[in-house]
Amino acid sequence: VPGFDPSLSMMTGITPINPMIPGMGLVPPPPPTDVPVVKEIIHCKSCTLFPPNPNLPPPSTRERPPGCKTVFVGGLPENATEEIIQEVFEQCGDITAIRKSKKNFCHIRFAEEFMVDKAIYLSGYRMRLGSSTDKKDSGRLHVDFAQARDDFYEWECKQRMLAREERHRRKMEEDRLRPPSPPAIMHYSEHEAALLAEKLKDDSKFSEAITVLLTWIERGEVNRRSANQFYSMVQSANSHVRRLMNEKAAHEQEMEQAKESFKNALTGILTQFEQIVAVFNASTRQKAWDHFSKAQRKNIDIWRKHSEELRNAHSEQLMGIRREEEMEMSDDDSGDNPSKKLRVDDSALAAQAYALKEENDSLRWQLDAYRNEVELLKQEKGQLFRTEESLTKDQQLQFLQQTMQGMQQQLLSVQEELNNKKSELEQAKEEQTHTQAMLKVLQEQEINVLTVALVNQDREKNSEKRSPGLKSEKEALLIGIISTFLHVHPFGANIEYLWSYMQQLDSRISANEIEMLLMRLPRMFKQEFTGVGATLEKRWKFCAFEGIK
Repeated sequence: VPGFDPSLSMMTGITPINPMIPGMGLVPPPPPTDVPVVKEIIHCKSCTLFPPNPNLPPPSTRERPPGCKTVFVGGLPENATEEIIQEVFEQCGDITAIRKSKKNFCHIRFAEEFMVDKAIYLSGYRMRLGSSTDKKDSGRLHVDFAQARDDFYEWECKQRMLAREERHRRKMEEDRLRPPSPPAIMHYSEHEAALLAEKLKDDSKFSEAITVLLTWIERGEVNRRSANQFYSMVQSANSHVRRLMNEKAAHEQEMEQAKESFKNALTGILTQFEQIVAVFNASTRQKAWDHFSKAQRKNIDIWRKHSEELRNAHSEQLMGIRREEEMEMSDDDSGDNPSKKLRVDDSALAAQAYALKEENDSLRWQLDAYRNEVELLKQEKGQLFRTEESLTKDQQLQFLQQTMQGMQQQLLSVQEELNNKKSELEQAKEEQTHTQAMLKVLQEQEINVLTVALVNQDREKNSEKRSPGLKSEKEALLIGIISTFLHVHPFGANIEYLWSYMQQLDSRISANEIEMLLMRLPRMFKQEFTGVGATLEKRWKFCAFEGIK
């Protein structure tokens, strides 16, 4: 596609290219340096343009953005108006927009890209309004390429359009070169099978029909119902073998005739070559050879050699054909050899026997097919009558079913009894575990009672041995406070609780001192064990009033 940029063929979804990137510009080739460019004065209605000094270097320009249609014009006279600017630059082409700044520059957008090159030509000219010599009425123009969004957008749209056209052209070319799809194979049905059987008998439609038959067989369409139809179609395909063999024999006969005609024609051509070579040999003899010129002799010699080469080639080809025939045929004639006649007769008889055998096989296959059809019909319709043997078998089957049901009922009853026994066994196990737990609890209680009794006995013995006298007023005071505290707590208190209370009154007292004091007075204080197992706890109680009673 002319004007197509290959780098934008896949620009969908890509960030627009910055036209200021180096290498993206489309700067036209510079004019040849050996040809000087002569600029002349340009006269307009409102102004005059004077060319720059030809000895000065050409004005510099920036890199041309892609699709540039806008130019920057600087160095305008201060009194220049849009009408004057349009009058000057409309000579380059159609102007679509002029954007003039308050300062001495403007932007001009043309209709086509080539018009920008004409506007660049005016760069360096000095512009003077009318005949005034005021500075505000004159200025040196500087024309350069400008970057505009509208130009770049139009250029991108054009590139996308060219890319779409290129893709469409490639797709059309691929579609044209793509091979056609094979025809679809219809699904199997009885109607289609009947049509296919007719096509298999037609020589012109046999290739298409045999393809459909092969596809059906590979798909697994052959079942018990359709086996006969498929068998008949396979039989038709087999009968086509004889047609092919007959056709092959006809072609072989045609080939033999063509060989014979070719051999005869080659023999005639070789005879003519011999005559031509004889003419050339006679011409080279001295009687005739001396009368020819040198050029004529040269041509005759070349023609003779060429004719001899062609004659030898045809002679070798003919000899090869004859050698092949000699290899196929025997040395004796077919009429003089009776054994060969006998072989020919035997081959004819063998061919007839083979044909009769094929007919016999085909008839036998048809008979088998008919038998299969009859059996299939019998199976579909079912037997209408039952014999006595079938009735007795039904009775035996019913009897066996009844006995089987009775055995199943017995088995169910046995299973129910087994389930009941299992439930009773589980209950007995639960009762046993419960009694064992109760026994353990009773044993623990008995142990606790024995331990309490032993402790009380030891305490009584110790109390009898020790003298219950008080040593100081402090002990008497402690006994009074402890008695009051325990009297308030009728269920008793452990030694830690009692010690924490006494420590508030006397911080120097210890729990051992309190316990020794209580043990010295067994008639006033007694120790009891409460709880079972891990919750076993020693508590002290006030028992002085019990001794008075």
